Amino acid sequence: MAFDFPKINPVALSLGPLEIHWYALAYVVGFIVAWRLAIHICKLDKDDPQYRPNGYDIDDYLTWAILGVLLGGRIGYVLFYNLPTYFDNPLEALKVWHGGMSFHGGVIGVVTSLVLYSKIKKVPFWRLADVAAAVTPLGFFLGRLANFVNGELYGRVTD
Repeated sequence: MAFDFPKINPVALSLGPLEIHWYALAYVVGFIVAWRLAIHICKLDKDDPQYRPNGYDIDDYLTWAILGVLLGGRIGYVLFYNLPTYFDNPLEALKVWHGGMSFHGGVIGVVTSLVLYSKIKKVPFWRLADVAAAVTPLGFFLGRLANFVNGELYGRVTD
């Protein structure tokens, strides 16, 4: 008996020519909730304030994290999944609206942003990485829900 996969419209909301996809909403909601949760986690940490990130560090790092996820995810997709196509048409790599993000590239991008931010802003790397690691599963969860809505990554049909 085969299970018919439901066909869900990947567009959550249309405003004239602007289409807002479920996948984009997953990113936005994930970043906002992870940001607020990270600030809360920092407030719970009772260690010496000079050795832990604070709310201002989290506010500041959020931009770095977003860039790490988006740039790393896109660059990872180009390098790991479709490199020959982008060698032939390099400008296609900039067309993010055609889709293509890589989990592996996003992780590499976030780790890179953590290292750079920690060095530049003099925030202890492992403390900031602990906070990032605590909120990251939320983004993974929302990303996988968006994959489901897009009809991706749900597995192969079996007997």
